[in-house]
Amino acid sequence: MTLVRASDALALSNLTDAALRVRAVEAASTYDAALLISITHGYMTTASRKGARTSVKTLDAYALAIKDYVPWARDAGVTLLHPGRRDGGRYVAWLQTRETLGNGKRGKLSASTVAQYVAGVRALYRALRWAGATEAQPFEDAHVPPDPTPGIVKNPPYRQEIDAALEHCDARLSALLLLCAHAGLRITEALNTKTDDISAGRIRIHGKGGKVRVVPLGKRVREAVTTLPPLTPEGNLFQWDYHQATYRLQKAFRAAGHGDAWRGFHAARKHSGTRLYTATRDFTRVGLFLGHSSVDTTRRYVAVQDDDVAGDVENF
Repeated sequence: MTLVRASDALALSNLTDAALRVRAVEAASTYDAALLISITHGYMTTASRKGARTSVKTLDAYALAIKDYVPWARDAGVTLLHPGRRDGGRYVAWLQTRETLGNGKRGKLSASTVAQYVAGVRALYRALRWAGATEAQPFEDAHVPPDPTPGIVKNPPYRQEIDAALEHCDARLSALLLLCAHAGLRITEALNTKTDDISAGRIRIHGKGGKVRVVPLGKRVREAVTTLPPLTPEGNLFQWDYHQATYRLQKAFRAAGHGDAWRGFHAARKHSGTRLYTATRDFTRVGLFLGHSSVDTTRRYVAVQDDDVAGDVENF
């Protein structure tokens, strides 16, 4: 669910420069997180690099970051419009040492979560500069240490869990899982699939940032999606949101005896990338299949065996 209504952000964007500055100064002075989120949303959708194509997922992630940062700043004595030069580093250090909250998790925040929060607060200060409220950049020199454990190790691809879970899925849920695990779609791309997107054994995908790619469908995926009747006059094959889809797949994993192995839909996408790399040994082709702009991103989606080059070096 979106944390900020698009109409609120648009209304702020349509204010005069003077009126927008007044609202931004007021929000920062009173530590009004909700209004600061709306201002950031307005900036992201009208003045950022991606503009109106900024994903809802990104906007929601930044909103959560601002909801975390603003109370911290207030309690830590940070004046939002005139922060000290060390305040960015102080917040990063606090994030690294605080306990994680919610979802039954324990321990410290992960490095990726810290980075996501800092990205959200950096966007907040870009928005405040856009609104004319401040020139402060307290996070310009704040260093966010990377996670020393590669993502492919922390969240590896599913292996035998996919086929096991499929035995406990109905036809529509099977199609969704196969679109992620065999066709390499992101879960949002899969959930937005329409009958018109599928033609001649291929699927046309409207991906992140408005990018469009065409992906070939293997026999198993083709059979799964082409037999599904559409659920809406527009041809939508699914009417679940992310949380509803997650609930159903978690249930299927538990029924298959792999309840503890559930790691979200990204691990299914990594399953696809790893299988394709094993077949092609070509990161570029895998990246095109997954819709990555950079091969460096693709490398984080492929699990390569530790002895992958053993045969190649045998006769060195």
